[in-house]
Parts: sequence; structure tokens; C-alpha cells
Amino acid sequence: MSKAVLLDTHILLWLRIDPGKLTEQERAVIDAAPRRTVSVVSFWEIALLISLGRIDNDSRLFTLPHGITSLPVLPVHCQALIDLPQIHRDPFDRMLIAQARVESLVLVTRDTKITGYGRAGATIAAVGPVQR
Repeated sequence: MSKAVLLDTHILLWLRIDPGKLTEQERAVIDAAPRRTVSVVSFWEIALLISLGRIDNDSRLFTLPHGITSLPVLPVHCQALIDLPQIHRDPFDRMLIAQARVESLVLVTRDTKITGYGRAGATIAAVGPVQR
């Protein structure tokens, strides 16, 4: 796959603090992408997870890995939420799907709720063992 990618929050977490959780195929997709992005929504989600005590506070989580850029939330991304089917209730994941759709990015994820959108969602690279 040589398309630009958007990394789901759990993929970013693994890249930063537990890279061994990524499969060879996930690494290959990320490495081959001409453009790799992380939504600012993922940083918001990480901050909430830390504040809830679900993950440890680690400064690496708020820095972008080399070669990865941030994707801001734009009004057009918010507008895309209107037409997104109500399959997934998580607002962070819904925004990632909307951003991937609008920006024509492949969303790298293992989230079965996201992959459940099929053609109604974004192009998905579900390349590892599916988890939630």
C-alpha cells in the first residue's frame, strides 16, 4: 500500500511506547506511505485517557514520531460527520473516520467498530489481529 495514511490513536500509542505490538504488516504499511499523519483528535483522546488513569502519563505521547505530521480538525471534517452512519458512538473514532474520508487517507486501525463501517466509512488498513 503506498497511499497516505492516518494512524488511529492506538497505533500512535504503540509506535511511541510499545512498538512491539505493531505487526510487520502494520509497520510496512506505515513505512511505505508517502505521507503519515496523526489527527490532533488523537492527542486529545490520549490526554483524556491519561486523566482517567487508563494509560500512564508519558511525554513521548505528545510528540510526533519522525516523519509523521499532525492533521488539524477542519470545518469540512466536522461537516462530514453529518453523513457518517451511526455505527460507532466514540466521537474520537468518528472524527478519525470523517478526516480519513475527506482527506482520502487510509486509516490504519485494528478497531473492529471502525472496520465495521466497510464502504460507508473510510478506506481502512486493518492489517493486524483485530482488537478493541
